[in-house]
Amino acid sequence: MRESWVKNLLRTMNRYLIWIIILLVVILRYISYFSSSHQLQNGRLRISGTVKEEPGVFDNAQQLKLQGYKIYVPLHPSVSYGDKVIVEGEAIDGVIKKGTLVSLEETANPLYSFRKRLLQFYSSTLPTNMAALVAGCVIGSKQLLTSEFWDKLTATGTAHVVVASGMNVTIISKFILDLLVLFLPRRKAIPFTFLFVWLYAALAGFGAPIIRASVMGSLTFTAQEVGRIGSALRAFVITSVGMLLFKPEWLWDISFLLTCTATLSILLLQKPIDAKLKRVPEILRNDFTTSLAASVGVSPILWWNFGQFNILSPLINALVLWTIAPITIIGGIGGIVGLVIPVLGKGLLYLIYPFAWWFTTVIGFFS
Repeated sequence: MRESWVKNLLRTMNRYLIWIIILLVVILRYISYFSSSHQLQNGRLRISGTVKEEPGVFDNAQQLKLQGYKIYVPLHPSVSYGDKVIVEGEAIDGVIKKGTLVSLEETANPLYSFRKRLLQFYSSTLPTNMAALVAGCVIGSKQLLTSEFWDKLTATGTAHVVVASGMNVTIISKFILDLLVLFLPRRKAIPFTFLFVWLYAALAGFGAPIIRASVMGSLTFTAQEVGRIGSALRAFVITSVGMLLFKPEWLWDISFLLTCTATLSILLLQKPIDAKLKRVPEILRNDFTTSLAASVGVSPILWWNFGQFNILSPLINALVLWTIAPITIIGGIGGIVGLVIPVLGKGLLYLIYPFAWWFTTVIGFFS
């Protein structure tokens, strides 16, 4: 009996050996992280660097992330993703609440310049809220958002639409792959899609949601390339663990927590919920069940951090999410064409009006 029990234990350990090793590696990484001298300094500091994530824009400040610090500087001059900055301020527990922008140098990188020109084209062609919606859907930019429109989005639980998120990566990568397979065999189209995903990640900003979706997408493309169908849950675990090993402080990053809990909830709960709601019209069911599954995971985080969560959020998302794919694709094509042939680009962007009108009307009603 004892020998049989030992054999069963060894068999179970062998089955889950890779997960046990991953867990031990994570524990050792965090022990090393906390025991090292990786403690942020307090006091008056001068910090310089390149802005590698889209700055957060609030009513009276911009939030930058540099060298592990959250830094709040005045709204003007506006700081963009890719700019080189020097800031000074009093640091307390990794936060500089009243930073001074000592120097701002716009980057000469063509990718960042392209992003800025794209934002300028959207803002000069479309009404304010529509331009912000398109900029958010296409490249995850929050620069064109007004505080009023942002409040409506957060109140209805749809803010994820206009920030850099995994949904952007999914829509863009699917469109590129579907386009390429019209001209190339699928196995040849996959490497080009793989490269485009990371080019898009650089354009949208290397925030946690974008990296998470890009890595998961890359794993999926790689599995397809070698003829193996990868498990989405396994890809999620590998991606999340890899990100935390690379950057342990992401464990306390709200965007990382939201993207991971939303993705895990969808993977585990979407199909069971869908099976229970067969009576919901199919045109709404997929978006509704996906949003409902994600809400189960993110609602405690949203409530804890922001003190609010809209119980109608799954319904609101189901009503508007169908518009995001056409807004993203038309907005992306129209923006690129518009930088070469402005008149034609504007004509394409005007096709977005019915989708954007529906989105803003639903958001305005429920907010």
